[in-house]
Amino acid sequence: QVQLVESGGGLVQAGDSLRLSCAGFGRPFSVRGWFRQAPGREREFLAFIYWGSPTTQYASSVKGRFTISKNNRDNTIYLQMNDLKPEDTAVYYCAARADYKNDAFLRGQVAYWGQGTQVTVSS
Repeated sequence: QVQLVESGGGLVQAGDSLRLSCAGFGRPFSVRGWFRQAPGREREFLAFIYWGSPTTQYASSVKGRFTISKNNRDNTIYLQMNDLKPEDTAVYYCAARADYKNDAFLRGQVAYWGQGTQVTVSS
């Protein structure tokens, strides 16, 4: 069974940091990344990373504050989030595709989603 299992969300104050994790099970993935969705807003792409190379891409809204990384041995990706702001409050989802169709990934056209983890940033 293919699964993406997230962890690491929580309630923090503005300026704090959090690290989200997403473990993958059941099959290899080519591109893995993170999205978020705040109440009343559309799902937003944040970052992706290639599994077979160091290639990454970030949304302009988080570039410089968020860092995506991976651990090939544990089949896990991470999202290090620094200097968090109240507007970062959302449910964060990890996602994966089995191919390298970046444009599709950016549009949220992914084959696999995690269950989501809540991040709340208080002012």
